Amino acid sequence: MNIKEVARAARVSTATVSRTINGSEKVTAETAARVRRAIEALKFYPNTNARALGSGRSSLYGLIISDITNPFFPELVKSFEDVAVQHGLEVLIANTNYDKHRTEQCVARMLQRKVDGVAIMTSEMDEHLIEEFSSRDIPLVFLDTGTVQKGISNITIDYAAGVDAAVEHLRRLGHKSIAFISGPSDLTSAQVRRKAFLASMKRKGLRPAKDLIEEGNHRMDGGHNAMKRLLRKGAGARPTAVLASNDMSAIGAMGAILEHGLKVPDDISVIGFDDIALSEYTQPPLTTVRLSRAQIAKLAFRALHGTRDAATAKGAEYRIEPELVPRKSTGPVPDADHKAPAL
Repeated sequence: MNIKEVARAARVSTATVSRTINGSEKVTAETAARVRRAIEALKFYPNTNARALGSGRSSLYGLIISDITNPFFPELVKSFEDVAVQHGLEVLIANTNYDKHRTEQCVARMLQRKVDGVAIMTSEMDEHLIEEFSSRDIPLVFLDTGTVQKGISNITIDYAAGVDAAVEHLRRLGHKSIAFISGPSDLTSAQVRRKAFLASMKRKGLRPAKDLIEEGNHRMDGGHNAMKRLLRKGAGARPTAVLASNDMSAIGAMGAILEHGLKVPDDISVIGFDDIALSEYTQPPLTTVRLSRAQIAKLAFRALHGTRDAATAKGAEYRIEPELVPRKSTGPVPDADHKAPAL
């Protein structure tokens, strides 16, 4: 099977087949779809190594994430890969696990495979590693931590708007004593969400108590342990609502509340952040702030695909607005007649 047979089956030139395989934007969506159907029907497998040598491109994008065990990231990976496949491209995925040495290995692997661009969906990337990509004119797109310049784009998340919507939701339900479970203090995204919480509370005339802010690790065990510390404060100092920096932390917090003989939301309301698929099926379903992985993936791919000629391309700034998704883990503040069980 060769490229000429694919061209005949798709009723196009061999050049059009090559452009489709290489993800060229010069091919219309309709024609590209016809070529891909012919490739699939004829079981034609292009030699990607030869293609890379001939075109100078690997048709391979890198995607660097922090924690593959956090459902947020597999959902992001799937969405990014879906878009790449639609364009006839491949994705090389790297999971840093928040480890600097592992991150360096991930970057080395990307460079060895001569990726055409990299989506860096993590905040723990050292400057010298970014320079490794930039010095080779490899386009980059960051999630909330990039500085837009030649060949570098950034996707900004309006965390302030998302957190503010969550706090306002609780305020309208009568809550004043609102706790916050943050992510690791060395992560930029966790720092931004914590600052957004404090600012929102102050704007609404609510006094954020320092002893009602606990640090987690963006995982269920971290949220569980942070909630246990909040519950040790006793009934008088116990918050009536908790906002967590992400859904995994919120789910862990809900488990700790249940273990202490309390109910969500009768005794304590809980809100997460991200809206991972699992959040809709917790008991009760988790109120959360939705951060669309599909939208992030589409923007990340657009940023890379639009800067394939990194020598002349300018980076771009993209913005995503999160939205509150009310479910049954939040309810009115317990009234004076409602007494939670003593611990």
